[in-house]
Amino acid sequence: MNILIVDDHELIREGLKKVLHKQPDFIVAGEASNSADMFKQLEKNEVDIIILDISMPGRTGLDSLNELKSRFPSVKVLVLSMHPEERFAVRALKAGAAGYMTKESAAQELVQAIRKISGGGKYISSALAEYLAMEIGSENNKPVHEILSNREYEILIMISTGKSISKIAEELSLSINTVTSYRARILEKMNMKTNAEIIRYAVKHQLVD
Repeated sequence: MNILIVDDHELIREGLKKVLHKQPDFIVAGEASNSADMFKQLEKNEVDIIILDISMPGRTGLDSLNELKSRFPSVKVLVLSMHPEERFAVRALKAGAAGYMTKESAAQELVQAIRKISGGGKYISSALAEYLAMEIGSENNKPVHEILSNREYEILIMISTGKSISKIAEELSLSINTVTSYRARILEKMNMKTNAEIIRYAVKHQLVD
């Protein structure tokens, strides 16, 4: 089973490799620190599964999923995130990921997750399964942030943690004007006028700690 690790933190990649190397049938086919490197690796290496960090500088993992599934439909994607499952998991799964797990649980659950998705299944934790069951029961009461695009949602979270427009632009490798435009669309869609309203909303809906 050929596995590609995509994460911008070298220590995380090294930790994942240690876990994977303990399995005789797992082969680390390559590693990448951003989405551009990931696509280069996919073009030259045979890959069965990608372990994909959802939050990377420039084009994020979440933003890359649609292209991944379009260009490499047979490759299964396990999304790894520092964010609690309920914040990004549903979006990742809808975009084509075969599984979602937090970095906190990776050491204990990574092998199990890879084996499940390699067999054609989906991997989510029991806590996330319970959350999804509750969501299905409240389809008619969707929170407003569900109408945002993946990129708008990412920027909403970053604004909610107090990051400035210039800091967001730097971390996502976007222009300040582009981030400003995203912010304007977020405010319009959510019928808000200020960052303070965004922050209050995010706290109320437990989108940030």
